[in-house]
Amino acid sequence: MPSLPSYETAGGLHGNWIDNREDVRVFHVEQQLQVLTMDKSEKTEVVLLACGSFNPITNMHLRLFELAKDYLNGTGKYRVIKGIISPVGDAYKKKGLIPAHHRIIMAELATKSSNWVEVDTWESLQKEWTETVKVLRHHQEKLEAGSCDHKQNSPVPERPGRKRKWVEQRQDSSQKKSLDPKAKGVPQVKLLCGADFLESFGVPNLWKSEDITRIVADYGLICVTRDGSDAQRFIYESDVLWRHQSNIHLVNEWINNDISSTKIRRALRRGQSIRYLVPDLVQEYIEKHDLYSSESEDRNAGVVLAPLQRNAAQAKS
Repeated sequence: MPSLPSYETAGGLHGNWIDNREDVRVFHVEQQLQVLTMDKSEKTEVVLLACGSFNPITNMHLRLFELAKDYLNGTGKYRVIKGIISPVGDAYKKKGLIPAHHRIIMAELATKSSNWVEVDTWESLQKEWTETVKVLRHHQEKLEAGSCDHKQNSPVPERPGRKRKWVEQRQDSSQKKSLDPKAKGVPQVKLLCGADFLESFGVPNLWKSEDITRIVADYGLICVTRDGSDAQRFIYESDVLWRHQSNIHLVNEWINNDISSTKIRRALRRGQSIRYLVPDLVQEYIEKHDLYSSESEDRNAGVVLAPLQRNAAQAKS
């Protein structure tokens, strides 16, 4: 009769079985991490930037971000990681434009419940009006700088055999890389806008042609269309936009939403309700500070819009 294995022998077999099972488990975990890493690495991370007056911010402004995010994520090529609202500064001199600090506060109140859209004050704090392409460049460079800092300070895992240790990644600080909107591993800033914004490219002296080229070529546009607009035809009729149409994404808004800041201000001047057109906190702030009236609508009346003034002067010189 064959002898039964001793306690030590059985224990050894049991221990080996546990070790093997642990190896299999580690292998599967690493496989899953590899798949997740590959899935993320194949998608371009995007930061959506919306520039404008936000005078005041409306629910439609917020919807633009959600629509654009759904569209880009749905392509399987992009992953939207952040949205930025950048109110224009007072130097823009648009008729009816109330002070920037009010518009910033309202935008912050509107995004209070969002976990991915935030407000940036850099543009609004500039003493002079700042071209949109410079705002895009500012945020792209900020991402580039943040990425460089992260790479220099982040530990890199090494795993010789089954042991894991952490070593600091060393980079030669003397090597300076140019800030490239399409640098590998760095999120890309794309301009988010509505159809009106896109069509404003055709207004004489409102935009410099080289700025339009830089915006669509280096960054790209996410344009949310609306009823009554023909963004595709506008792109067709513009040589610059047509040349870079692959970097212009048109997003259809199938749920009609004709809310605009102009209509909000008109309703307020007439003493009409704006509830459900703007976030509740924004409505409360407007009422508390009595922001929009016939007097505020005359602000900057007769003053030439900053870009028209600057571009017309440059055209003459």
